[in-house]
Amino acid sequence: MADEELDDLYGVPPKEFTAERARLTAAARKRGDDAAAERISAATKPTTAAWIVNRLALRRKDTRERLADLGERLRAAHAAMDGARIRDLSVEQHKLIDELTRDALRAAEVKQPSASVREDLTSTLQAAVADPQVRARLGRLTRPEQWSGFGALGQAAPESAPEKPHRGRVEKLRAAVAEAERAKAEADDRLSEREAQRDEARRRRDEAARALRAAERELGSAEHNYERAEEASRTAADSLAEAKARLKRG
Repeated sequence: MADEELDDLYGVPPKEFTAERARLTAAARKRGDDAAAERISAATKPTTAAWIVNRLALRRKDTRERLADLGERLRAAHAAMDGARIRDLSVEQHKLIDELTRDALRAAEVKQPSASVREDLTSTLQAAVADPQVRARLGRLTRPEQWSGFGALGQAAPESAPEKPHRGRVEKLRAAVAEAERAKAEADDRLSEREAQRDEARRRRDEAARALRAAERELGSAEHNYERAEEASRTAADSLAEAKARLKRG
């Protein structure tokens, strides 16, 4: 049950993540499933790019299979050091990544993504081609993934071309952006939690205020009824005294 709920959770837009996590956690606790409640409450809010890829993987079940199939064929081509095959598969990879990026943006209804979001989508899908562990996390990603190339997997591969001098700086900047996005997501998460707590406190305050007003109305009504009863008692006492006096006069 928790897996289905986590799929639902990671499929909602980031701005709705905290409220949905709280709702699903409460539902799990209500049905007595503490293990599911713990898993759901521990779920981390994804960045925008991670959510877009998650949504694609959750809505198009063949995404992992297509990435895995291409990854295995690329791995075999690198192991065989088949340059022609590698070139053909690299073209296929480029087309597949472009197709899945478009599909992911369409599924998330994101029409004008920023350059950094589009870059993160591409790098995450490339990482999913190369790394089975990344593919396994599709649907539950919390941040973008980076692709380091098939040589990093321990397979025989042609030597990489020397990196451009600015690449290291670009990678650091991208890492800084990713870290800032995570920090922003966590800050938004905390803000949403505090907002929910504030709204709950306001709700309880309003309920208490309504209860107080109702109690004050009941008290006013009770005091009014008491005064009327007290007046009736005095009138009855006066009537009794007068009747006794008449009886005495005889």
